[in-house]
Amino acid sequence: MIEPPDLITIWLYLVAELSALQQVVNLLTGLNGLPAVIVECFVTTVYTAAGGFRVSFITDNVQGAMVIGLIIVGVITVGVETDIQRDLIDTSGYLDASLLGWQLVYILPVAILTNDFFLSGFWMRTFAAKTDKDLWIGISIAVVVITIILTLVGVGGLLAGWSGVLGNPPQPSGYELFQLFETLPAWVVGIVLVMVVSLSTAAFDSLQSAIISTGSNDLFRNKLNIWVIRAIIVVVFIPTVVVALKSPSVLQIYLISDLISASSIPVLVIGLSSRCYWWRGFEVVVGGLGGILTIFLFGLVYYDGDSNRAGRLLLLEEGLYASDWSAFGAFVAAPVGGLLWAAAAFALRVSVQWMLAKRAGRRFDAFDRPAAPDASFYTGRRYDNVERDHDVVRDEDGVERNVSDVKGKFF
Repeated sequence: MIEPPDLITIWLYLVAELSALQQVVNLLTGLNGLPAVIVECFVTTVYTAAGGFRVSFITDNVQGAMVIGLIIVGVITVGVETDIQRDLIDTSGYLDASLLGWQLVYILPVAILTNDFFLSGFWMRTFAAKTDKDLWIGISIAVVVITIILTLVGVGGLLAGWSGVLGNPPQPSGYELFQLFETLPAWVVGIVLVMVVSLSTAAFDSLQSAIISTGSNDLFRNKLNIWVIRAIIVVVFIPTVVVALKSPSVLQIYLISDLISASSIPVLVIGLSSRCYWWRGFEVVVGGLGGILTIFLFGLVYYDGDSNRAGRLLLLEEGLYASDWSAFGAFVAAPVGGLLWAAAAFALRVSVQWMLAKRAGRRFDAFDRPAAPDASFYTGRRYDNVERDHDVVRDEDGVERNVSDVKGKFF
């Protein structure tokens, strides 16, 4: 029931990746970034078609090495070459408390947490983990590494503002770090550009594999040949490139995606609890769409009935840097509105079911717990790592067996 938001989110990430690449190439070299975007699309399409998602794991290792190299080169050269203008520290106001800063304490966790639910690349890696222990180890290492990287990137933005790269007073641009890199020696810019292209390619192929697998499984239920799906994705790349080249801000693309997920995910996770067995896809769909509608309704109230500005709020055209409560209100309206619409949809559905049962003279069963799924869905899975030997599974002939008897075997 959530395939469209999932696919839309991945597509927006594809757009953002291509948009960022062309902007960085243009900024660091002064050349048109379109050829780099086209080459990236072509190269990733070729090797993901040949090797599938396994190739993405290989490029992830390359990506990790590139990140480390970028950090080392960036930290050393920025530390040596960057001249901080101390008067800009006070002028920038970066170290002062601000309305936006406090708003981001709420906006960023909600936006990032809900949006990650829609990233199939993360789920594919999750299910590819050999054991839960391996998954926890991988996540723990990733958290530490990503925290360090984000801290260094964030500090790079501060240094860009304090060095005068962003003007006086500093003005946000969305790619402050690369504006700082632009002031470094040419050989450093060349290394950074190579690493950026490599990083972009490694991220893009994961998104490409994710949208292919998601489209094949969720939309077509794996009934179409995989090459047909890939051909469709290649055709989709044409408008993707066009939108990426026209998009004014990478951050805005991510924010649109975040609003979609903030509307849909809160009503979705309710159904993940076994205690909420009575929750249905109807509530999830209505809640997700209702959350987006609530953003528009909030905009009408906030902007005194101005439907044009309310519509623009759905796209967050003013980004996060508007000195008001519009963006914050949008990220509050999305999940809260989604939950309220979902609750109303649940009440409506149950009421209709009750009336239909009453009219037909049959028992009202909307709150009956559904039967547990047949254990035969384990067919084809290997049971090497099952920890509870007293559990019972069912083989392909419907015969129940103890897990201890089937470890290491295939059904």
